[in-house]
Amino acid sequence: MFAIISDIHSNIEALTTVLADIEKRGIKEIYCLGDIIGYGPNPKECLDLVIEKTQVGVIGNHDYAILYEPINFNLGAERASFWTRSQLETEPGSNKRHKRWEYLGTQQMRHTFPADLDGVKATLEFVHASPKRPINEYLFPDDVYTTPTKIISQFDRFKHICFIGHTHLPGVFLDDPDFYTPEELDYVYPITPEERAIINVGSVGQPRDKDNRAAYVYIEKNNINFVRLQYDHETTAKKIREIPELDNFEADRLSEGR
Repeated sequence: MFAIISDIHSNIEALTTVLADIEKRGIKEIYCLGDIIGYGPNPKECLDLVIEKTQVGVIGNHDYAILYEPINFNLGAERASFWTRSQLETEPGSNKRHKRWEYLGTQQMRHTFPADLDGVKATLEFVHASPKRPINEYLFPDDVYTTPTKIISQFDRFKHICFIGHTHLPGVFLDDPDFYTPEELDYVYPITPEERAIINVGSVGQPRDKDNRAAYVYIEKNNINFVRLQYDHETTAKKIREIPELDNFEADRLSEGR
């Protein structure tokens, strides 16, 4: 049994809520699909927890932006990136500072491994954004109708099951193409030997599916379980508003899940 988290975006209230739920379920392995930082008010604390608690991680576009440069970011996201970088650079403790930068600098774009899930032989792949462009391509549910070839072409890039984040919209893409929300699946998707799927695990720290609860998934036997959790988003929003370099929109959106 293992859990997958993504898109924390420096939201320590959401992250600690999710980690507590994972621990309560007795889950020992956690994989992270990136965007640990960016947007939110607690980048150092979130990085430290992810470094401590997760076994595997891949780099997200916001992690990449803070490590290198923000590319094609809106003004608010860009300002948040520069503020986050300054927080990491001005950490007075050299050991903590080095550990955080080393972690970000050694993250890969993708991670793949075989797994035996209750007798189902599966090949699992982890990327932040998409199988084709692991760091910054957006796969939206509406793409199955508006640009179906975009979704179909993704399935040439992996063998069986690929986990993604990036859009903050949880659900399952199939190669028909089709998309199913967690609600349509009763929050469970069974992995089978035959069916290939792209699984968006949703966002821990900034949900955008009009549900303000933190999202993550865990895999038990051969089932992918989608989880939603209430957390103290008002505290996170208050902290964002108190930091001039962060856009108040990033606070407002937390209560609405957008």
